[in-house]
Amino acid sequence: MSFPSRPPEPNPTSASLMSGTLESLSGLGEDGSSVGSDSEINGLTVRRIDKYGFLGGSQYSDATEKDIRVEVARQREMKWLEMFNNWDKWIKHRFQKVKLRCRKGIPSSLRGKAWQLLSNSQELLQANPGKFEELEREPGEAKWLDIIEKDLHRQFPFHEMFAARGGHGQQDLYRILKAYTIYRPDEGYCQAQAPVAAVLLMHMPAEQAFWCLVQICEKFLPGYYSAGLEAIQLDGEIFFSLLRRTCPMAYRHLKKFKIDPILYMTEWFMCIFSRTLPWSCVLRVWDMFFCEGVKIVFRVGLVLLKQMLGSVDKLRELQGMYETMERLRSISPDMIREDVLVQEIVTLQVTEALIERESSVQVRKWRESRGELTHQPGRRLHGTRAIFENKRRAAAISSVVLKAPPALLLFTKTRLISFFNWSTCCL
Repeated sequence: MSFPSRPPEPNPTSASLMSGTLESLSGLGEDGSSVGSDSEINGLTVRRIDKYGFLGGSQYSDATEKDIRVEVARQREMKWLEMFNNWDKWIKHRFQKVKLRCRKGIPSSLRGKAWQLLSNSQELLQANPGKFEELEREPGEAKWLDIIEKDLHRQFPFHEMFAARGGHGQQDLYRILKAYTIYRPDEGYCQAQAPVAAVLLMHMPAEQAFWCLVQICEKFLPGYYSAGLEAIQLDGEIFFSLLRRTCPMAYRHLKKFKIDPILYMTEWFMCIFSRTLPWSCVLRVWDMFFCEGVKIVFRVGLVLLKQMLGSVDKLRELQGMYETMERLRSISPDMIREDVLVQEIVTLQVTEALIERESSVQVRKWRESRGELTHQPGRRLHGTRAIFENKRRAAAISSVVLKAPPALLLFTKTRLISFFNWSTCCL
C-alpha cells in the first residue's frame, strides 16, 4: 500500500490507522475479538477482578502470579518517595540509579506520580493552571467528536474503569481526547491515542492524564498521531534496518514474504504495546519508556520478533505471509514471560545514538524517493534525561536573554535560540 509523501488536511478518515494494513483499532476488543455491545460483555462469565482491574480478556492476570513481598514493596516505595522529594537533583546527578529503578518496575502505588515526573507533565500542568477546564468548555469539532464517541466503548472493555457504557472512565476518556483535538487542532484525533489515554487514566486523574498524553504526543513520539502518519512510517524503516542487525533470521523471513514493517508494528508502536502484551509486561514497558524514551519501544518490538521468528523451529510453523501475520497480530500471552522480556529489553544493544544514526539514513532515503517530510524527525526527546536537559537549556537561554543589554537583546536571543534548536535536534 502506498502512502502520500505529504499528509492531507485532517478529516474523519485520517483518524483511522491505515485501513488495509492492520485490522482497525476500532474493531478489536481487549482480547482481539469483536466487542460490540453491553450485552456481550454482561453475558460473559465474569471472574473476579484481577489486581490491575481487569474482569477478563487476554490481559486478565492469573491469581497464581507471584507478588513482591510486602516489606520489599514498602522499601521500594520509600526509595521512590525520597526521589520525588528531590527529583531534579536525582535526574541531574543520579540518573543511572533512576533508570535502574524504572527497569526494576515502579511501585504500583506510585506509578502515576512517577510517570508524571518522568514525562515532565506535572510541570506542564502547573504552568497551565485552568487550561484543561478551558479546553473542556470549548465545543470542539463535530467530525472528531463523533469518531471519539464511537471509540469509547472499544478501549479495554474488560477493565472495570471502561466496562460500563457512559461510566466515569469513558466520560474522562472523552474529555481528554476532545481536549487534545482543541489543544492541537492541526493534529485532531487519531484512534491510537485512545488506548494510550486509557492507560494513563488507569493511573491518574483526567487533567494529569491529559498533560501526560500531550508529552507523549509532542516529546516522546512526535508525529505519530498526525495525519499521514509519516513518523510511524519512517520509524518502520528504521525498525526494519535495526532488525537486520539484531536478528538476521527474522529479517530475512519478513523480507522473503514481503511483509512490510508497517503491517505489524503500527499498533505496537502507536499504542506503546498496550494492546499487545500481558498487562504486567505493559506496565514494565511503560515504566522504562517514560524514563528512556522511544528506544524502549524499538527494543520491545525487536525482542518480540526475535522471540517469534528467531529460530528455525519457530519458522517451520510459518510457511507463508498469512501464517506469519497471524502470529504477529495475535501474540499468545503464553509466549511472553515478564522477567525474560524485561531482561532481553535492557540487554539489547540498540542505543539512542544508533537509532538517530539510522534515522538520518532513512530520512535521506525518504527524501530521495518521496520528497520532503512534513514533520521534523529531530524533534523527539529520548526520555526524561533529555527532557530535563532540554528544560535546563531553555532556562539558561531565558536567563541570558533577560540579563543582556537592550542593544544586544534581539541579536543575543536570535543566536541563542538558533543554537538551542540545533542542539535539541542533536540529542
